[in-house]
Amino acid sequence: MCQQLPLTSAKHNRNNSLLIFRYLARDLLSTTLGVCAVLLLVIVSGRFVKYLAQAAAGELDAGILLAIIGYRLPGFIELILPLAFFLGILLSYGRLYVQSEMTVMVACGMSPKRLIVYTMIPGVIIAMVVGWLSVDVSPTGLRKAEALLNAQKERGELDGLMARHFHPLSGGRSVTYTEEVTKDGEMTDVFLAENNPDAEDGRQLVLVIAESGHHRRTEQGASFLVLREGFRIQGNPGQADYQITRFEEYGQRLGKPPQPRRRDKVDTMYTVELLDSDQPAHKAAVQWRLSVPILVLVVSLIAIPLSKTDPRQGRFARIVPAVLLYVVYLVMLNGARGMAEDGKVSAIVGLWSVHLLFVAIAAVIYFRSELGDQIKGLIVRVRQMKKEAGHEETAS
Repeated sequence: MCQQLPLTSAKHNRNNSLLIFRYLARDLLSTTLGVCAVLLLVIVSGRFVKYLAQAAAGELDAGILLAIIGYRLPGFIELILPLAFFLGILLSYGRLYVQSEMTVMVACGMSPKRLIVYTMIPGVIIAMVVGWLSVDVSPTGLRKAEALLNAQKERGELDGLMARHFHPLSGGRSVTYTEEVTKDGEMTDVFLAENNPDAEDGRQLVLVIAESGHHRRTEQGASFLVLREGFRIQGNPGQADYQITRFEEYGQRLGKPPQPRRRDKVDTMYTVELLDSDQPAHKAAVQWRLSVPILVLVVSLIAIPLSKTDPRQGRFARIVPAVLLYVVYLVMLNGARGMAEDGKVSAIVGLWSVHLLFVAIAAVIYFRSELGDQIKGLIVRVRQMKKEAGHEETAS
């Protein structure tokens, strides 16, 4: 990787620098993408299982699950990518230190400051991608996903009915079951049970068994479950005064679906809308969207000195404390956003003071690491001088 070239040649030095930069960038970005893929798979799988459970319960249409996940994907990547890049630096550079490749690069003329420059170039690219997702793509995706979920909430009570599954009606007061449901919504072998504690005749339990049924809407918007050719049994468990009625057609009125709230959530609002608002929550949301790409740059500065690992410790030696520091950073940002939303502090002051604090922490870690290296180098030179002095005394 490092060629033996004359030190006096500026062209050769540039070639060495370019080789080192390409090697570092390729290794860093490949590690980042791998970590991002793993984290994304975990989060998407958990979210998909949640939506799948709702679809199995009839709360969601199974046909829109992939669409919802697709719309939520930019928001997931926006939050995962900063952590993936942070871990990518720790893992990639940690491996280079453990395998002494970083020592070879330093011998080729790479200084600690140049390592920061080489790291920040892909870091700026990652920050730009995260900023684009945070400011533009994620709010749009969240808005579309919210629209799909609201449309599901507006469905009628029988829109999610599935064959051979008990389906609650009227807020849980009734339950229905059918053996088959055709594409046209025609049901066969229908069972309906209703609990009516306020019945005037005292018969609280109603059971209806019918050969077929279907869903009907009137011109006024009322919704009915219409059953044909069956029996209606009304009474109380444990008592013999059941009333049995045979019918050719029986209609059970269904309740209206709950209307979803039309209030726009802050996370689904476009950035332009937030900029035109004077509400503290909207100002905090704007600063949060700007803070996410800044987070990438700051954690990059923190990760560079933390990745410096002794070969005897292993490349994973500092992963846990580094991740804890990242979590503290994220928690403090969320706390500052919450205070800004409550109007306790200015959004700019609250969030950007956290960034400045962790820039200072990065500087302290960096200079402490550099000072430690200088002290180690000084100790090594002193020991060498003592050995040389001892050899001279022995020779004399």
